[in-house]
Amino acid sequence: MTSFAPLNLAVPRGLPLAASALTLALLSACSQAPVYQRPEVSTPTAFKEAAWQDAQAQSPDVLDDWWAQFQDPVLNELQAQVVVNNQSLQAVVAQYRSAEAAVVISRAAQLPTVTGALGATRSVSGTTNSTGTSGSVAPVNVFSLSANASWDTDLWGRLASANEASRSQLQASRGDLLAARLSLQVTVAQTYFSLRSIETQGQSLARAVQAYEQSLRLTQNRYSAGVAGAADVAQAQTQLKSAQAQLIELRLQRAQLEHALAVLLGQAPANFRLAETARLPAAPAAPRLLPASLLQRRPDIAAAERRVAAANAQVGVTRAAFFPSLTLSASSGYRANQWSDLVSLPHRFWSLGPSMALALFDAGGREAATRQAWLAVDQAAANYRQVVLTAFQEVEDNLVAADALAQEAQVQSEALAAAQRALDIVSNQYKAGTVSYLNVITAQATALAAENTLTSVRNRQLLAVGQLLKNAAGRWDLPLASDLRAQGAP
Repeated sequence: MTSFAPLNLAVPRGLPLAASALTLALLSACSQAPVYQRPEVSTPTAFKEAAWQDAQAQSPDVLDDWWAQFQDPVLNELQAQVVVNNQSLQAVVAQYRSAEAAVVISRAAQLPTVTGALGATRSVSGTTNSTGTSGSVAPVNVFSLSANASWDTDLWGRLASANEASRSQLQASRGDLLAARLSLQVTVAQTYFSLRSIETQGQSLARAVQAYEQSLRLTQNRYSAGVAGAADVAQAQTQLKSAQAQLIELRLQRAQLEHALAVLLGQAPANFRLAETARLPAAPAAPRLLPASLLQRRPDIAAAERRVAAANAQVGVTRAAFFPSLTLSASSGYRANQWSDLVSLPHRFWSLGPSMALALFDAGGREAATRQAWLAVDQAAANYRQVVLTAFQEVEDNLVAADALAQEAQVQSEALAAAQRALDIVSNQYKAGTVSYLNVITAQATALAAENTLTSVRNRQLLAVGQLLKNAAGRWDLPLASDLRAQGAP
Protein backbone atom coordinates (compact mmCIF):
# COMPACT_ATOMS: atom_id res chain seq x y z
CA MET A 1 0.00 0.00 0.00
CA THR A 2 1.51 3.29 -1.08
CA SER A 3 0.18 6.55 0.30
CA PHE A 4 0.70 10.13 -0.83
CA ALA A 5 0.92 13.27 1.30
CA PRO A 6 -2.38 15.18 1.41
CA LEU A 7 -2.72 18.07 -0.99
CA ASN A 8 -4.04 21.48 -0.06
CA LEU A 9 -6.97 21.69 -2.44
CA ALA A 10 -9.29 24.70 -2.47
CA VAL A 11 -12.82 23.40 -3.04
CA PRO A 12 -15.32 25.90 -4.50
CA ARG A 13 -18.43 26.51 -2.46
CA GLY A 14 -20.65 25.22 -5.23
CA LEU A 15 -19.08 21.76 -5.21
CA PRO A 16 -21.21 19.27 -3.27
CA LEU A 17 -19.69 18.09 -0.01
CA ALA A 18 -20.19 14.45 -0.96
CA ALA A 19 -18.11 14.91 -4.10
CA SER A 20 -15.41 16.65 -2.09
CA ALA A 21 -15.24 13.80 0.40
CA LEU A 22 -15.09 11.24 -2.39
CA THR A 23 -12.29 13.11 -4.07
CA LEU A 24 -10.16 13.22 -0.94
CA ALA A 25 -10.87 9.58 -0.10
CA LEU A 26 -9.51 8.42 -3.45
CA LEU A 27 -6.11 10.07 -3.05
CA SER A 28 -4.37 6.91 -1.81
CA ALA A 29 -2.90 4.33 -4.18
CA CYS A 30 -2.90 0.57 -3.74
CA SER A 31 0.03 -1.06 -5.48
CA GLN A 32 -0.79 -4.07 -7.62
CA ALA A 33 2.81 -5.27 -7.75
CA PRO A 34 3.42 -8.63 -6.03
CA VAL A 35 5.53 -8.60 -2.87
CA TYR A 36 9.13 -8.85 -4.07
CA GLN A 37 11.27 -11.74 -2.90
CA ARG A 38 14.82 -12.24 -4.05
CA PRO A 39 15.09 -15.42 -6.16
CA GLU A 40 16.57 -18.36 -4.31
CA VAL A 41 19.84 -19.77 -5.60
CA SER A 42 20.92 -23.31 -4.81
CA THR A 43 24.59 -22.94 -3.87
CA PRO A 44 27.04 -24.98 -1.77
CA THR A 45 27.72 -23.86 1.78
CA ALA A 46 31.42 -23.64 1.00
CA PHE A 47 33.69 -23.55 -2.02
CA LYS A 48 35.62 -26.66 -2.94
CA GLU A 49 38.86 -24.67 -3.06
CA ALA A 50 38.33 -22.43 0.01
CA ALA A 51 35.83 -21.59 2.72
CA TRP A 52 33.11 -19.38 1.28
CA GLN A 53 29.68 -19.11 2.84
CA ASP A 54 26.58 -18.35 0.78
CA ALA A 55 25.75 -14.63 0.58
CA GLN A 56 23.04 -12.37 -0.74
CA ALA A 57 23.56 -9.54 -3.21
CA GLN A 58 23.57 -6.10 -1.63
CA SER A 59 24.63 -2.66 -2.76
CA PRO A 60 27.86 -3.13 -4.75
CA ASP A 61 31.01 -1.51 -3.39
CA VAL A 62 34.23 -1.57 -5.42
CA LEU A 63 37.56 -0.12 -4.36
CA ASP A 64 38.89 2.59 -6.65
CA ASP A 65 42.58 1.59 -6.36
CA TRP A 66 42.61 -2.19 -6.05
CA TRP A 67 45.42 -2.42 -8.63
CA ALA A 68 47.79 -0.63 -6.19
CA GLN A 69 48.37 -4.04 -4.58
CA PHE A 70 50.64 -4.89 -7.53
CA GLN A 71 52.90 -1.93 -6.57
CA ASP A 72 53.59 -0.87 -10.14
CA PRO A 73 53.69 2.93 -10.74
CA VAL A 74 53.17 2.56 -14.49
CA LEU A 75 50.06 0.43 -13.95
CA ASN A 76 48.75 3.05 -11.51
CA GLU A 77 49.18 5.75 -14.14
CA LEU A 78 47.42 3.70 -16.81
CA GLN A 79 44.47 2.97 -14.52
CA ALA A 80 44.10 6.67 -13.75
CA GLN A 81 43.71 7.41 -17.46
CA VAL A 82 41.36 4.60 -18.45
CA VAL A 83 38.43 5.68 -16.27
CA VAL A 84 38.47 9.15 -17.82
CA ASN A 85 39.23 8.39 -21.46
CA ASN A 86 37.82 4.97 -22.34
CA GLN A 87 34.93 5.43 -24.75
CA SER A 88 33.17 2.16 -23.95
CA LEU A 89 33.02 3.17 -20.30
CA GLN A 90 31.70 6.61 -21.24
CA ALA A 91 28.84 4.89 -23.09
CA VAL A 92 27.94 2.98 -19.91
CA VAL A 93 28.09 6.23 -17.94
CA ALA A 94 25.64 7.78 -20.41
CA GLN A 95 23.37 4.77 -19.93
CA TYR A 96 23.47 5.32 -16.17
CA ARG A 97 22.61 9.01 -16.59
CA SER A 98 19.72 7.99 -18.79
CA ALA A 99 18.45 5.71 -16.02
CA GLU A 100 18.66 8.64 -13.61
CA ALA A 101 16.54 10.73 -15.97
CA ALA A 102 14.00 7.89 -16.24
CA VAL A 103 13.55 7.95 -12.45
CA VAL A 104 12.87 11.69 -12.55
CA ILE A 105 10.33 11.18 -15.35
CA SER A 106 8.50 8.40 -13.49
CA ARG A 107 8.44 10.46 -10.29
CA ALA A 108 7.08 13.48 -12.14
CA ALA A 109 4.23 11.38 -13.54
CA GLN A 110 2.94 10.89 -9.98
CA LEU A 111 2.54 14.64 -9.41
CA PRO A 112 -0.03 17.07 -10.81
CA THR A 113 0.64 18.70 -14.17
CA VAL A 114 0.00 22.44 -14.50
CA THR A 115 -0.02 24.23 -17.87
CA GLY A 116 -0.71 27.79 -18.87
CA ALA A 117 -2.15 29.14 -22.11
CA LEU A 118 -2.46 32.56 -23.72
CA GLY A 119 -4.46 32.81 -26.95
CA ALA A 120 -6.18 35.16 -29.35
CA THR A 121 -8.69 34.32 -32.10
CA ARG A 122 -10.62 36.35 -34.65
CA SER A 123 -13.72 34.80 -36.25
CA VAL A 124 -16.79 35.66 -38.27
CA SER A 125 -19.94 33.62 -38.93
CA GLY A 126 -22.90 34.06 -41.31
CA THR A 127 -26.56 34.52 -40.20
CA THR A 128 -29.93 33.76 -41.75
CA ASN A 129 -33.03 35.90 -40.94
CA SER A 130 -36.70 34.81 -40.94
CA THR A 131 -37.13 35.57 -44.64
CA GLY A 132 -34.25 33.30 -45.61
CA THR A 133 -31.91 36.14 -46.48
CA SER A 134 -28.30 35.55 -45.60
CA GLY A 135 -26.20 38.21 -43.98
CA SER A 136 -23.03 38.58 -41.94
CA VAL A 137 -21.90 40.02 -38.67
CA ALA A 138 -18.77 41.89 -37.80
CA PRO A 139 -15.67 39.87 -36.94
CA VAL A 140 -15.31 38.97 -33.26
CA ASN A 141 -12.04 38.95 -31.33
CA VAL A 142 -11.63 36.54 -28.40
CA PHE A 143 -8.65 36.77 -26.05
CA SER A 144 -8.00 34.18 -23.36
CA LEU A 145 -5.62 33.60 -20.48
CA SER A 146 -5.94 30.32 -18.61
CA ALA A 147 -4.24 27.78 -16.37
CA ASN A 148 -5.03 24.07 -16.41
CA ALA A 149 -4.15 21.40 -13.86
CA SER A 150 -4.61 17.65 -13.99
CA TRP A 151 -3.59 14.79 -11.74
CA ASP A 152 -3.76 11.06 -12.23
CA THR A 153 -4.67 9.90 -8.71
CA ASP A 154 -3.01 6.52 -9.34
CA LEU A 155 -5.67 4.62 -7.41
CA TRP A 156 -4.18 1.20 -8.19
CA GLY A 157 -0.49 2.02 -8.00
CA ARG A 158 0.30 1.97 -11.71
CA LEU A 159 2.53 5.04 -11.51
CA ALA A 160 4.00 3.96 -8.18
CA SER A 161 4.95 0.59 -9.64
CA ALA A 162 6.45 2.28 -12.69
CA ASN A 163 8.51 4.51 -10.39
CA GLU A 164 9.67 1.48 -8.40
CA ALA A 165 10.66 -0.27 -11.61
CA SER A 166 12.64 2.76 -12.79
CA ARG A 167 14.44 3.05 -9.45
CA SER A 168 15.35 -0.63 -9.57
CA GLN A 169 16.61 -0.16 -13.12
CA LEU A 170 18.72 2.77 -11.91
CA GLN A 171 20.29 0.56 -9.24
CA ALA A 172 20.90 -2.10 -11.89
CA SER A 173 22.52 0.51 -14.13
CA ARG A 174 24.79 1.52 -11.27
CA GLY A 175 25.82 -2.10 -10.89
CA ASP A 176 26.43 -2.30 -14.64
CA LEU A 177 28.60 0.80 -14.47
CA LEU A 178 30.68 -0.55 -11.60
CA ALA A 179 30.98 -3.95 -13.29
CA ALA A 180 32.02 -2.37 -16.60
CA ARG A 181 34.59 -0.18 -14.87
CA LEU A 182 35.99 -3.12 -12.91
CA SER A 183 36.10 -5.33 -16.00
CA LEU A 184 37.86 -2.57 -17.96
CA GLN A 185 40.42 -2.05 -15.21
CA VAL A 186 41.12 -5.79 -15.08
CA THR A 187 41.51 -5.84 -18.87
CA VAL A 188 44.03 -2.99 -18.68
CA ALA A 189 45.94 -4.81 -15.96
CA GLN A 190 45.96 -8.09 -17.86
CA THR A 191 47.06 -6.42 -21.09
CA TYR A 192 49.80 -4.63 -19.20
CA PHE A 193 50.98 -7.87 -17.56
CA SER A 194 51.03 -9.66 -20.93
CA LEU A 195 53.05 -6.80 -22.44
CA ARG A 196 55.60 -6.93 -19.64
CA SER A 197 55.74 -10.71 -20.00
CA ILE A 198 56.52 -10.35 -23.70
CA GLU A 199 59.23 -7.84 -22.84
CA THR A 200 60.75 -10.23 -20.29
CA GLN A 201 60.71 -13.09 -22.78
CA GLY A 202 62.22 -10.77 -25.39
CA GLN A 203 64.99 -9.79 -23.00
CA SER A 204 65.74 -13.46 -22.32
CA LEU A 205 65.73 -14.23 -26.01
CA ALA A 206 68.01 -11.24 -26.74
CA ARG A 207 70.52 -12.61 -24.24
CA ALA A 208 70.18 -16.03 -25.88
CA VAL A 209 70.85 -14.49 -29.29
CA GLN A 210 74.06 -12.97 -27.95
CA ALA A 211 75.08 -16.32 -26.51
CA TYR A 212 74.22 -18.07 -29.80
CA GLU A 213 76.33 -15.57 -31.71
CA GLN A 214 79.27 -16.31 -29.44
CA SER A 215 78.66 -20.04 -29.84
CA LEU A 216 78.58 -19.63 -33.62
CA ARG A 217 81.89 -17.75 -33.60
CA LEU A 218 83.40 -20.37 -31.33
CA THR A 219 82.15 -23.17 -33.56
CA GLN A 220 83.44 -21.45 -36.68
CA ASN A 221 86.85 -21.04 -35.07
CA ARG A 222 86.87 -24.70 -34.06
CA TYR A 223 85.84 -25.61 -37.60
CA SER A 224 88.68 -23.52 -39.03
CA ALA A 225 91.05 -25.29 -36.65
CA GLY A 226 89.76 -28.65 -37.81
CA VAL A 227 88.35 -29.53 -34.39
CA ALA A 228 84.63 -29.20 -35.25
CA GLY A 229 82.75 -30.36 -38.29
CA ALA A 230 80.62 -28.43 -40.79
CA ALA A 231 77.50 -29.89 -39.23
CA ASP A 232 78.29 -28.10 -35.95
CA VAL A 233 78.52 -24.78 -37.78
CA ALA A 234 75.21 -25.39 -39.57
CA GLN A 235 73.50 -26.30 -36.28
CA ALA A 236 74.83 -23.14 -34.61
CA GLN A 237 73.59 -21.00 -37.51
CA THR A 238 70.17 -22.66 -37.41
CA GLN A 239 69.86 -22.07 -33.69
CA LEU A 240 70.85 -18.39 -34.04
CA LYS A 241 68.49 -17.64 -36.92
CA SER A 242 65.58 -19.38 -35.17
CA ALA A 243 66.14 -17.28 -32.06
CA GLN A 244 66.33 -14.09 -34.12
CA ALA A 245 63.03 -14.97 -35.82
CA GLN A 246 61.40 -15.59 -32.44
CA LEU A 247 62.68 -12.22 -31.24
CA ILE A 248 61.04 -10.48 -34.19
CA GLU A 249 57.76 -12.25 -33.41
CA LEU A 250 57.92 -11.10 -29.78
CA ARG A 251 58.47 -7.51 -30.87
CA LEU A 252 55.39 -7.79 -33.08
CA GLN A 253 53.30 -9.10 -30.19
CA ARG A 254 54.51 -6.31 -27.92
CA ALA A 255 53.59 -3.66 -30.49
CA GLN A 256 50.09 -5.09 -30.81
CA LEU A 257 49.62 -5.18 -27.03
CA GLU A 258 50.79 -1.56 -26.85
CA HIS A 259 48.20 -0.65 -29.49
CA ALA A 260 45.53 -2.45 -27.45
CA LEU A 261 46.50 -0.47 -24.37
CA ALA A 262 46.27 2.77 -26.34
CA VAL A 263 42.71 2.00 -27.43
CA LEU A 264 41.73 1.04 -23.89
CA LEU A 265 43.03 4.42 -22.76
CA GLY A 266 41.02 6.20 -25.44
CA GLN A 267 44.06 7.18 -27.51
CA ALA A 268 45.17 6.56 -31.06
CA PRO A 269 47.96 3.95 -31.17
CA ALA A 270 50.20 6.38 -33.03
CA ASN A 271 50.09 8.79 -30.07
CA PHE A 272 50.85 6.26 -27.34
CA ARG A 273 54.25 5.01 -26.24
CA LEU A 274 55.08 2.81 -23.27
CA ALA A 275 58.70 2.58 -22.18
CA GLU A 276 60.11 -0.93 -21.97
CA THR A 277 61.06 -2.20 -18.52
CA ALA A 278 60.95 -6.00 -18.98
CA ARG A 279 59.84 -6.25 -15.36
CA LEU A 280 56.82 -8.16 -14.20
CA PRO A 281 55.30 -6.93 -10.94
CA ALA A 282 55.05 -9.33 -8.05
CA ALA A 283 51.66 -10.99 -7.60
CA PRO A 284 49.91 -10.29 -4.28
CA ALA A 285 49.53 -13.37 -2.15
CA ALA A 286 46.08 -14.85 -2.74
CA PRO A 287 44.13 -15.77 0.42
CA ARG A 288 43.27 -19.31 1.38
CA LEU A 289 40.01 -18.21 3.06
CA LEU A 290 37.47 -15.76 1.69
CA PRO A 291 34.65 -14.18 3.72
CA ALA A 292 31.10 -14.44 2.46
CA SER A 293 30.69 -10.68 2.24
CA LEU A 294 32.97 -10.59 -0.79
CA LEU A 295 30.23 -12.09 -2.95
CA GLN A 296 27.92 -9.28 -1.90
CA ARG A 297 30.31 -6.73 -3.36
CA ARG A 298 30.08 -8.03 -6.89
CA PRO A 299 28.30 -5.38 -8.95
CA ASP A 300 27.17 -7.79 -11.66
CA ILE A 301 25.27 -9.86 -9.08
CA ALA A 302 23.66 -6.76 -7.61
CA ALA A 303 22.67 -5.53 -11.07
CA ALA A 304 21.08 -8.87 -11.97
CA GLU A 305 19.11 -8.94 -8.70
CA ARG A 306 17.85 -5.38 -9.21
CA ARG A 307 16.56 -6.33 -12.66
CA VAL A 308 14.43 -9.01 -11.05
CA ALA A 309 12.99 -6.34 -8.74
CA ALA A 310 12.30 -4.06 -11.71
CA ALA A 311 10.51 -6.82 -13.57
CA ASN A 312 8.49 -7.60 -10.46
CA ALA A 313 7.38 -3.96 -10.19
CA GLN A 314 6.41 -3.96 -13.85
CA VAL A 315 3.85 -6.65 -13.05
CA GLY A 316 2.07 -4.07 -10.93
CA VAL A 317 1.92 -1.71 -13.90
CA THR A 318 0.20 -4.29 -16.08
CA ARG A 319 -2.18 -5.38 -13.30
CA ALA A 320 -3.34 -1.79 -12.73
CA ALA A 321 -4.59 -1.67 -16.33
CA PHE A 322 -7.54 -3.84 -15.27
CA PHE A 323 -8.88 -1.07 -13.02
CA PRO A 324 -10.37 2.32 -13.89
CA SER A 325 -8.16 5.40 -13.86
CA LEU A 326 -9.34 8.55 -12.11
CA THR A 327 -8.02 11.92 -13.23
CA LEU A 328 -8.73 15.16 -11.39
CA SER A 329 -8.66 18.24 -13.60
CA ALA A 330 -9.18 21.93 -13.00
CA SER A 331 -8.92 25.03 -15.13
CA SER A 332 -9.33 28.72 -14.51
CA GLY A 333 -8.71 31.88 -16.46
CA TYR A 334 -10.15 34.86 -18.28
CA ARG A 335 -11.82 35.27 -21.66
CA ALA A 336 -12.76 38.63 -23.22
CA ASN A 337 -13.18 40.41 -26.57
CA GLN A 338 -10.59 43.08 -25.80
CA TRP A 339 -7.12 42.94 -24.27
CA SER A 340 -7.98 45.77 -21.91
CA ASP A 341 -10.88 43.84 -20.42
CA LEU A 342 -9.13 40.47 -20.23
CA VAL A 343 -8.04 40.33 -16.60
CA SER A 344 -11.24 41.38 -14.90
CA LEU A 345 -13.67 39.61 -12.62
CA PRO A 346 -16.66 39.56 -15.02
CA HIS A 347 -14.62 37.67 -17.63
CA ARG A 348 -13.33 35.00 -15.28
CA PHE A 349 -14.14 31.32 -15.77
CA TRP A 350 -13.24 28.10 -13.95
CA SER A 351 -14.00 24.43 -14.01
CA LEU A 352 -13.25 21.51 -11.71
CA GLY A 353 -14.15 17.88 -11.99
CA PRO A 354 -12.99 14.28 -12.07
CA SER A 355 -12.96 11.89 -15.02
CA MET A 356 -12.80 8.11 -14.89
CA ALA A 357 -11.82 5.80 -17.73
CA LEU A 358 -11.83 2.02 -18.01
CA ALA A 359 -11.02 -0.20 -20.95
CA LEU A 360 -14.09 -2.37 -21.48
CA PHE A 361 -12.76 -4.58 -24.28
CA ASP A 362 -9.22 -5.08 -25.56
CA ALA A 363 -9.38 -8.62 -27.03
CA GLY A 364 -7.17 -10.07 -24.26
CA GLY A 365 -4.42 -7.46 -24.57
CA ARG A 366 -4.20 -6.74 -20.85
CA GLU A 367 -4.08 -10.44 -19.95
CA ALA A 368 -1.28 -10.96 -22.45
CA ALA A 369 0.63 -7.96 -21.11
CA THR A 370 0.37 -9.29 -17.56
CA ARG A 371 1.48 -12.76 -18.63
CA GLN A 372 4.40 -11.20 -20.50
CA ALA A 373 5.38 -9.25 -17.36
CA TRP A 374 5.40 -12.45 -15.28
CA LEU A 375 7.56 -14.17 -17.90
CA ALA A 376 9.97 -11.22 -17.73
CA VAL A 377 10.26 -11.86 -13.98
CA ASP A 378 11.05 -15.52 -14.65
CA GLN A 379 13.65 -14.55 -17.23
CA ALA A 380 15.32 -12.01 -14.94
CA ALA A 381 15.33 -14.52 -12.06
CA ALA A 382 16.96 -17.18 -14.25
CA ASN A 383 19.60 -14.67 -15.38
CA TYR A 384 20.25 -13.74 -11.75
CA ARG A 385 20.75 -17.36 -10.74
CA GLN A 386 23.10 -17.92 -13.67
CA VAL A 387 25.18 -14.87 -12.72
CA VAL A 388 25.52 -16.16 -9.16
CA LEU A 389 26.50 -19.65 -10.29
CA THR A 390 29.00 -18.21 -12.76
CA ALA A 391 30.47 -16.13 -9.94
CA PHE A 392 31.00 -19.29 -7.89
CA GLN A 393 32.70 -20.96 -10.86
CA GLU A 394 34.97 -17.97 -11.47
CA VAL A 395 36.08 -17.85 -7.85
CA GLU A 396 36.65 -21.62 -7.79
CA ASP A 397 38.71 -21.46 -10.98
CA ASN A 398 40.88 -18.54 -9.93
CA LEU A 399 41.38 -19.72 -6.36
CA VAL A 400 42.82 -23.01 -7.55
CA ALA A 401 44.72 -21.28 -10.38
CA ALA A 402 46.34 -18.69 -8.09
CA ASP A 403 47.42 -21.37 -5.62
CA ALA A 404 48.63 -23.85 -8.23
CA LEU A 405 50.50 -21.24 -10.28
CA ALA A 406 52.29 -19.94 -7.19
CA GLN A 407 53.56 -23.47 -6.55
CA GLU A 408 54.35 -23.96 -10.24
CA ALA A 409 56.39 -20.73 -10.32
CA GLN A 410 58.48 -21.97 -7.40
CA VAL A 411 59.12 -25.35 -9.03
CA GLN A 412 59.85 -23.75 -12.39
CA SER A 413 62.39 -21.41 -10.77
CA GLU A 414 64.22 -24.47 -9.47
CA ALA A 415 64.03 -26.06 -12.93
CA LEU A 416 65.54 -22.92 -14.49
CA ALA A 417 68.41 -22.91 -12.01
CA ALA A 418 69.12 -26.58 -12.80
CA ALA A 419 68.98 -25.93 -16.56
CA GLN A 420 71.46 -23.06 -16.26
CA ARG A 421 73.86 -25.23 -14.23
CA ALA A 422 73.58 -27.97 -16.86
CA LEU A 423 74.30 -25.42 -19.62
CA ASP A 424 77.45 -24.23 -17.87
CA ILE A 425 78.66 -27.81 -17.47
CA VAL A 426 77.96 -28.80 -21.09
CA SER A 427 79.54 -25.60 -22.43
CA ASN A 428 82.76 -26.32 -20.56
CA GLN A 429 82.70 -29.92 -21.77
CA TYR A 430 82.29 -28.77 -25.38
CA LYS A 431 85.21 -26.36 -25.06
CA ALA A 432 87.26 -29.26 -23.72
CA GLY A 433 86.19 -31.38 -26.70
CA THR A 434 84.52 -34.09 -24.65
CA VAL A 435 80.95 -33.63 -26.02
CA SER A 436 79.50 -32.67 -29.37
CA TYR A 437 77.91 -29.33 -30.17
CA LEU A 438 74.50 -31.02 -30.23
CA ASN A 439 74.74 -31.33 -26.45
CA VAL A 440 75.34 -27.58 -26.20
CA ILE A 441 72.35 -26.80 -28.41
CA THR A 442 70.13 -29.06 -26.33
CA ALA A 443 71.27 -27.47 -23.06
CA GLN A 444 70.82 -23.95 -24.43
CA ALA A 445 67.34 -24.72 -25.73
CA THR A 446 66.39 -26.29 -22.39
CA ALA A 447 67.60 -23.26 -20.43
CA LEU A 448 65.80 -20.81 -22.70
CA ALA A 449 62.59 -22.83 -22.60
CA ALA A 450 62.77 -23.00 -18.80
CA GLU A 451 63.23 -19.24 -18.55
CA ASN A 452 60.35 -18.53 -20.94
CA THR A 453 58.14 -21.01 -19.12
CA LEU A 454 58.84 -19.29 -15.81
CA THR A 455 57.91 -15.93 -17.31
CA SER A 456 54.72 -17.42 -18.73
CA VAL A 457 53.78 -18.96 -15.38
CA ARG A 458 54.36 -15.66 -13.59
CA ASN A 459 52.17 -13.91 -16.14
CA ARG A 460 49.42 -16.49 -15.70
CA GLN A 461 49.73 -16.09 -11.94
CA LEU A 462 49.22 -12.32 -12.29
CA LEU A 463 46.22 -12.88 -14.53
CA ALA A 464 44.67 -15.34 -12.07
CA VAL A 465 45.19 -13.00 -9.12
CA GLY A 466 43.75 -10.13 -11.16
CA GLN A 467 40.68 -12.18 -11.96
CA LEU A 468 40.33 -13.18 -8.31
CA LEU A 469 40.46 -9.52 -7.33
CA LYS A 470 37.74 -8.86 -9.89
CA ASN A 471 35.65 -11.67 -8.38
CA ALA A 472 36.14 -10.08 -4.95
CA ALA A 473 35.26 -6.59 -6.28
CA GLY A 474 38.80 -5.33 -5.79
CA ARG A 475 40.08 -6.49 -2.41
CA TRP A 476 39.93 -9.39 -0.01
CA ASP A 477 42.19 -8.28 2.86
CA LEU A 478 40.28 -5.33 4.34
CA PRO A 479 36.54 -4.78 4.94
CA LEU A 480 34.83 -2.07 2.94
CA ALA A 481 32.84 0.79 4.42
CA SER A 482 29.57 -1.02 3.75
CA ASP A 483 30.83 -4.06 5.67
CA LEU A 484 31.84 -1.93 8.64
CA ARG A 485 28.45 -0.20 8.69
CA ALA A 486 26.72 -3.58 8.60
CA GLN A 487 28.73 -4.57 11.66
CA GLY A 488 27.64 -1.44 13.53
CA ALA A 489 30.85 0.52 13.14
CA PRO A 490 30.54 4.34 13.00
